[in-house]
Amino acid sequence: MWKRLINFFVLPALICGAGAIPARGQTQGPVRITLDEAIKLALDHNHTLQAERSTILQSQAEEITANLRPNPTLSWDAQFLPLFQPTAAGSNYFDQNAQFDIGLSYLFEIGRKRQHRLQAALDVTAQTKSQVADNERALTFLVASDFVSVQLAESTLALAEQDLKSFQNTVDISDAKLKAGGISEGDYLKIKLQLLQFQTDYSQAQLAKVQALISLRQQLGFESAPADYDVAGELDYQPVQAKREDLEALAIRQRPDLRAAQQGVTAAQSQYEVQKSIAKQDLTAGADYSHTGGVNSVSLFFSIPLPIFNRNQGEIARTRYAIGQSQETEKAALEQVMSDVVNSYENLQTNDQIIKLYRTGYLDAAKESRDISEYAYKRGAASLLDYLDAERSYRAVELAYRQSLASYQTALEQLREAVGSRILP
Repeated sequence: MWKRLINFFVLPALICGAGAIPARGQTQGPVRITLDEAIKLALDHNHTLQAERSTILQSQAEEITANLRPNPTLSWDAQFLPLFQPTAAGSNYFDQNAQFDIGLSYLFEIGRKRQHRLQAALDVTAQTKSQVADNERALTFLVASDFVSVQLAESTLALAEQDLKSFQNTVDISDAKLKAGGISEGDYLKIKLQLLQFQTDYSQAQLAKVQALISLRQQLGFESAPADYDVAGELDYQPVQAKREDLEALAIRQRPDLRAAQQGVTAAQSQYEVQKSIAKQDLTAGADYSHTGGVNSVSLFFSIPLPIFNRNQGEIARTRYAIGQSQETEKAALEQVMSDVVNSYENLQTNDQIIKLYRTGYLDAAKESRDISEYAYKRGAASLLDYLDAERSYRAVELAYRQSLASYQTALEQLREAVGSRILP
């Protein structure tokens, strides 16, 4: 009975479970990541960006420092002690002849110095966050550009492999025709030498892919991606219908470097207010308790510098000029944003026109020409030179088209970087 239960319940479960266990020696494919995943990995693990983000924490620590109040000062002293007449020391001597003082003083900041310091620190932190965001924008473009390079390398490798197999078939046919006396040995050697170019292209395409993957992995952080990783997705054409005016308006709202320049003006004005508050003199007030000659007394002290010579004129003038400097920097940043958008937009439009030229017939014409020449050559209706020339033309057009696709995708990423957003209108 127990054996029947085991056979009925346990064995099917074991069989199903065994199906999920890979066989010995079976290996899984490489980890494939999409562009969005690559960007996220880079933003999370890129060491240069992590170092830049620490500046935000440093700036926030400066906020704590700027908001601190002055410490009170505790002072005490003992005077007229019988150091060289120890025999005179006694309770009566200390009560009647020695003097003891203890006091507490505090610096009262005038002119809202602490509030101005804190506001200046907060403005610096806001600007630092925008600067780090701009570094993230630059890193995103680098990752996307390297990702496109990997896709181009993979596409080129696939083309090289396809061409190599196709031409290897031609070599095999030519070898058979040579043995049958259908072609001369000279023509056969020309075909075989041409095979070397296909093999070289294939090897170079393999190397280009490896180098592109290494470059991309460096941006991602070596610990975030395995050594045998790969990318997901192929080169594709994504037409953009956005108008330049809409892109410019979006860039003004989104570009973090422009926002950082605008915040730089606010930070400079805050520093100016800090220096003006420093020109206002602080009051020091204190109280001392004294025991002298058997008498206990309390003393009050007040002191304030007289601003006759030093009224912080130099720093006030410097920060006032710094406001003008930051305003000019903001204008330059705005002009840079507009230039980036226009240049990247026109670059994308030019690459878009090139892609459309290829897709409106040139690709099909190159392939058809190659196929016709190959068909005619194999049947003796075309010369070897005509066939090899058609083969070279087809390979050149296909490779140029893939490079144009990569240039278009790179131009699209440049436009996204120029706008400051990956979502275009």
